[in-house]
Amino acid sequence: MQLAYSRTPDPEADLSGPSGEIIGKYLEATNNESELGRSASMEVDINASVPKLQENGRLHARRFISRFGRISYRVLGFQGSNTVKSQVIGRYLQAEQQGQANPKMAITPTNYKFRWKGARMTDNGADVYVFALVPRKRGEGLFKGEIWLDAQSYLPVYEKGRLVKNPSIFFKKVDFERAFAIQGGHSIPARMNSVITTRLVGKVELDVNYSNFSEMREEEPERRTSAVISPSGYSSSQ
Repeated sequence: MQLAYSRTPDPEADLSGPSGEIIGKYLEATNNESELGRSASMEVDINASVPKLQENGRLHARRFISRFGRISYRVLGFQGSNTVKSQVIGRYLQAEQQGQANPKMAITPTNYKFRWKGARMTDNGADVYVFALVPRKRGEGLFKGEIWLDAQSYLPVYEKGRLVKNPSIFFKKVDFERAFAIQGGHSIPARMNSVITTRLVGKVELDVNYSNFSEMREEEPERRTSAVISPSGYSSSQ
């Protein structure tokens, strides 16, 4: 399920021609998806490692998304290094929650230039439309890379790239890949892999896998107490 922000096209954006028609249908599909306003939850496993330090950690949690795009977590278990827990996984969760429902991070013609790269078939036989993305400015959360759109629903099934502005002075570069599954008219997170090159400890590897997606009553995630991890350790929210 995508976050609930508006995807109204920039009136100055060039949406003419066949590729522009595809972008228009993508904007319509994702805007319709957000307007459905359905809450959801899913399980998430986050595996992180710092090879240079030979440290790793694994977090198992339940991830909740409200109908307004608000993200919260209930931590179900953690194994591994406390440093990885707070400084890698904690910072990832914190960045995700800070960026939730932020229209400045949306993949729209307002924030990105779209360049048509062609149609192709994925490994599982699905047809997709591929666009290169170049952000219009160097903003936090924006990236230079690609987006793949499902040829049937026009919803995103894959994104990859490099952040154009590092979220920390300790990071030299952040590369990532995100895959989505189409389920019930939603683009559902399936996995995310990221390699972060830091100035102090070299590469940090982060793998996130999502499973057991389900829609739910709107009030359910808001009434639960969700333990989340921050850089200082566990904290309680909601």
